[in-house]
Amino acid sequence: MSENIRFLPSGSTSMLVELDGLQEALNLLDSLRAQLPLGVRDLIPAARTIMVDYDPAIVSSDALVQLISNLDLSAQAARHGETFEIPVIYDGEDLRDVADHLGCTQTEVIRHHTEATFTVAFTGFAPGFAYMTSDDPIFNVPRRGTPRVRIPAGSVALAGRFGGVYPSDSPGGWQLIGRTPLKMWDLSRERAALLTPGDRVRFMDLERTGASKSPKPAKSLPKKRSPEKGGIRVIRADRPALYQDLGRGGCSGQGVSTSGAMDRESFRRANLAVGNVQTEGAIEIAFGCFELRADRPITVAVTGATCPLTIRTASGQQLRATHGEAIALDEGDELVLGFPDRGSRSYLALRGGFAVDPVLGSVSVDTLAKIGPDPITEGDFVIPAGRHAHAVGLGGPSPQLPDDKLPVTLDVILGPRVDWFTPNGVETFLEQEWVVTPESSRIGIRLAGARTIERIDDAELQSEATVLGAIQVPHSGQPVLFAADHPLTGGYPVIAVVAAHHLDLAGQLPIGARIRFKAAGGKDHIVGEISR
Repeated sequence: MSENIRFLPSGSTSMLVELDGLQEALNLLDSLRAQLPLGVRDLIPAARTIMVDYDPAIVSSDALVQLISNLDLSAQAARHGETFEIPVIYDGEDLRDVADHLGCTQTEVIRHHTEATFTVAFTGFAPGFAYMTSDDPIFNVPRRGTPRVRIPAGSVALAGRFGGVYPSDSPGGWQLIGRTPLKMWDLSRERAALLTPGDRVRFMDLERTGASKSPKPAKSLPKKRSPEKGGIRVIRADRPALYQDLGRGGCSGQGVSTSGAMDRESFRRANLAVGNVQTEGAIEIAFGCFELRADRPITVAVTGATCPLTIRTASGQQLRATHGEAIALDEGDELVLGFPDRGSRSYLALRGGFAVDPVLGSVSVDTLAKIGPDPITEGDFVIPAGRHAHAVGLGGPSPQLPDDKLPVTLDVILGPRVDWFTPNGVETFLEQEWVVTPESSRIGIRLAGARTIERIDDAELQSEATVLGAIQVPHSGQPVLFAADHPLTGGYPVIAVVAAHHLDLAGQLPIGARIRFKAAGGKDHIVGEISR
């Protein structure tokens, strides 16, 4: 049987492999996981695609294309995972509509749903959200015409050929048929997501059975320690500051993206300046206007957005401090960060690091997934960890920072879905100037332009993985540049991805910045398509 595989560029270090359908995508996923190619860092499956994230210093895209094109995808591998029984109260608002669409009664919908075995195919949309396929072919229902603004956590739902359970309150367009008291996402468990790819699920009618066998208890994580009294006091924070590091890799199976510092090079430079290892957690401060008071002699450094730095000594003197270099503070000294004149995010590193508990292996605060330590606000104390540090040094030349008075050019790699847009739409994307709007955040940088990006049609894209720097175009035609806390999957076409060497620059874009996109290699878009 002939299979069509398309290899679609998705930035500098990823490619989207598109297949005929879900089963082919899962077959490819199983084949790659059975013998993970050297240099492949992550595999993120979706409805008919696999996002392959790789290290180009170890393996080239050409080598991966050749390897994947030679795989035998005809055999369906057995998927391994745990089996869970999930109790459901079948009182969903859309149960009657689902029954009408399927041409049966509500009782028959419940019977089909409880007799079927569901298998988790992939995760995404939100942490702990599992896309499940059923062995009962009856389940194929459309999404709601108008999505709901809020769907309660625990809602059991159907859309297309997938079933799912909402792990948290969120908007959504799936058809609701019931609800479960079980938590799909719980950070107190060793595995926060109840369901991960390969797991099997049987739904139980709670009203009929009266009780249900719950999943076996997961090992709980140790409780977080209470904050110590005293420490370095934050005496001003116009906006909450966030602990960040280089992110939490290896959590895509639970529906969690990497997160981490928006400007990674500036983050590394801050740690180098105080003698820390480059991965030590630091504080990310958006738009300056932040002050702290030392309760002991400490050494800090500030990098990233260039904001005025002032030391107010305990004796009342005011001294200027140097951006990007180690700053020694005595007990009672205060460090003042003003509003930046270039860039948007500063990084404050402390020699020896901060005493803060990691969540899922990282201290990064993911603002979309609501994962990580609490934000830092005025009046909080941050505690030195006192870890071993090396000699302080310079972090090297300062990286490029945007200036809101001058347009910024970002190099992009067209694709993976540039063919969803008209030639005029692609020209609009590349030729006109875009402005960063106030609705921008660590999740996505929202852009506005005089002309909208024209699509070929209004077809609905099946959910597929997205990457840092992906530029998604919703129906409004105004693009959104996915930032550090972007969702793992998305349902709008991605016209291009910011090149790796400009991701940090994009992470420093302030509100009001004017930007243009420049296609790496010109406007030509090359799609590798192989018939087998």
